[in-house]
Amino acid sequence: MNFTDERTFNRWFIIISCFIVVGLVLWNTTIFFQRLKQDERAKMNIWAKAQEALDRDPPPADADLDLILEILNNNTTIPIIHTDTDGDIAYTTNIDPDKLENEKQAQRLLENLKEENAPIIINLGNGEQQYIYYGNSPVLNSLKYYPVGLVLIGFLFIGVVYFFYTTTKNSEQNKLWAGMAKETAHQIGTPLSSLIGWTEILKQENVKESYIIEMEKDIDRLETITERFSKIGSSPILEKTNIIEATQNSFDYIKTRSSRLIEFSIDIPKGYIPVMLNSQLYSWTIENLVKNAIDAMRGKGKLHIQIKEEQKWAHIFIKDTGKGLDKNKFKLVFEPGHTTKKRGWGLGLSLAKRIIEGYHHGRIKVEESEINKGTTFKISLRKV
Repeated sequence: MNFTDERTFNRWFIIISCFIVVGLVLWNTTIFFQRLKQDERAKMNIWAKAQEALDRDPPPADADLDLILEILNNNTTIPIIHTDTDGDIAYTTNIDPDKLENEKQAQRLLENLKEENAPIIINLGNGEQQYIYYGNSPVLNSLKYYPVGLVLIGFLFIGVVYFFYTTTKNSEQNKLWAGMAKETAHQIGTPLSSLIGWTEILKQENVKESYIIEMEKDIDRLETITERFSKIGSSPILEKTNIIEATQNSFDYIKTRSSRLIEFSIDIPKGYIPVMLNSQLYSWTIENLVKNAIDAMRGKGKLHIQIKEEQKWAHIFIKDTGKGLDKNKFKLVFEPGHTTKKRGWGLGLSLAKRIIEGYHHGRIKVEESEINKGTTFKISLRKV
């Protein structure tokens, strides 16, 4: 069993154990509740017998009046309504007088007691019968809601366990990605330094200048990639930046390095829209979204970038004419490892989400998509 399997086993063991404990407590609580209810029923039968002996005319010859009164007065918790032979309320015990202010309230209370327990019949002789209706004692009523509270506590505990393991898993994944990114930056940095040195040597060897210029462009590109990877896992520096200019620069760079079969277009306002931005990471996000769109169009189609300004937000839309997405996959595409391509790690959109939401405190989502017609991604950044 590997570490992941062991963690999964432990998580399910704790959750199942919690369910078992809650189930056992609920089962015992139910048994205790029923026993207490039976005890109260037995107590009320004795109370009804005492009331029957007191109401008989003439009273039984062997009746002990002191004992009868003691039994009747001993009930101080169970609410009782005593009805006469006509079904009218004769008197009540342990009931707030405010609940009996009018006949409608009294009848409603009587109906509630009828639903809680079966009535006890008092036979007064000569076919005359009266009824004792009673409710649950405060202790029994409190116990009735105890299982609900216990279930809520159980689910809360399970939620805490699930949250703990999920947070731990996400933290480990973040550390893994950050470690891989920094190691990649370190590995690229070593040959990159060597390339810079060789470029200087080639300049002294009078190599054709156009070759040197193209090599320096590629070296600058590698330096940019290295710096991007080095920022993953650390807090990047955000600077007040014109989002219009940053988007235009990314658009121009991508357009010159993409297939001519892709028809690029851009619609951005003139002026200045300031946002707190790390230009390199933002450019990386745009590149990832555009590359994802080009893959979805299989290298041929239309790609349109648009900026819209609101009072507090700047919205960047990236629209393609690719194969589109099902609505149930709008959020799934941002999950690490999710990809519909035969090649690729499925990290591009996940990385874009991390950059926009984690570092820039913005929002990124699939705005709309239709199968075989295209997809529109939306980035929202707060203005400053």
